[in-house]
Amino acid sequence: MKILLASQSPRRKELLSSLGFDFEVVKIDCEEILPENIEIEKAAAYLSELKADAFRKLEADEVLITADTVVAIDNQILGKPKDEADAKNMLQKLSGKTHQVFTGISIKTLDKIITETDVADVDFEEISDEEIDFYLKNYKPFDKAGSYGIQEWLGMAKIKKMNGSFYTIMGLPTHLVYKILKEI
Repeated sequence: MKILLASQSPRRKELLSSLGFDFEVVKIDCEEILPENIEIEKAAAYLSELKADAFRKLEADEVLITADTVVAIDNQILGKPKDEADAKNMLQKLSGKTHQVFTGISIKTLDKIITETDVADVDFEEISDEEIDFYLKNYKPFDKAGSYGIQEWLGMAKIKKMNGSFYTIMGLPTHLVYKILKEI
């Protein structure tokens, strides 16, 4: 099987490689627009499957992996920030609260697509404006849902508790990917 990873995320590349799979990175051009009133629990899977559907027809020996991560708090989805002010606003919302991280994956072959979502709860300590400014200036998390990476300074310094997979929060539920690829 030839595995194709449709992600530009260095974290997803690192995680899939660490699982022991050889793969090729491919690019998908797809507008990631959620339908109005979509249930938060379904948003990441919807976007992941949207990407998979936008890819060219697969060959018989190819498997495509797509993924998407959304952060949610107070019934609101926090995607990737538009700019630094948006990132700061997101981190202020997350400060001192528990939020959910949903990562949806789609694994597509020539004749089927399997889509699953994993969720984790993340509990942040209070984050001061100075700490937010430090993090934004030094780590520039503008390509990350919710404006943070669990594997970076903010995750190390301010996450006091989580319930769920670290790797789901990082952007790829490795246990699901491994299970599905083994079954195909």
